[in-house]
Amino acid sequence: MKQQAYPINKWSKDDRPREKLLTKGVAALSDAELLAILIGSGSKEENAVELAKKVMLQSGNNLNQLGKLTVTDLKKNKGMGVAKAVSIIAAMELGRRRISGAITEKKQITSSKDLFLLFHPMLSDLPHEEFWILFLSRSNRIKDLQRLSSGGISDTSVDVRLIMKMAVEQLASGIVVCHNHPSGNPAPGDQDVLITKKIKEGGALLDIALLDHVIIADNKYYSFADEGKL
Repeated sequence: MKQQAYPINKWSKDDRPREKLLTKGVAALSDAELLAILIGSGSKEENAVELAKKVMLQSGNNLNQLGKLTVTDLKKNKGMGVAKAVSIIAAMELGRRRISGAITEKKQITSSKDLFLLFHPMLSDLPHEEFWILFLSRSNRIKDLQRLSSGGISDTSVDVRLIMKMAVEQLASGIVVCHNHPSGNPAPGDQDVLITKKIKEGGALLDIALLDHVIIADNKYYSFADEGKL
């Protein structure tokens, strides 16, 4: 006979995630307890907190890994339906947008760390490569941010002519390009070095400076500018 879950509403009020958040503040809750609030309810065999702990275990108790899980991945946990999985994915996406929005509001890029903080929420969790362009004014203030291409696991197509066309349309004085390495290794490959050289040369003809090429890989990054490779 399967053991019945002990319902959360039978717990002490101090231990219930929602009540705990209200009385002690959000910082008092564990990752699993916060996740349980998103999940809302469990199953007959386990309550929402127990289900949340299973999901955290599935992601190695790492929120960055949790952000990489798909609906299909999450549904592997018994009691996790589409609605609950979508709620988790939506919450993770809101977190990413909050971080990138804070950098965008700053309006000015001063270091490769700023670039990492801007691009990391958008690129670190992707299972495929994407190539993005940041358009900047003469004072390195942000004018716009656009995705150029989305590719496979190990590469994405980059058209230098299209990059220059977009930069001219934005009246950009400088650009930064960024892409991710789903492998987790931020080191540039030969193709990365070659495309960086082509973009720099193309920009020079139009008086548009390539200020950096940043590669995001999980929580690490490589900056061509920092490494003196531009």
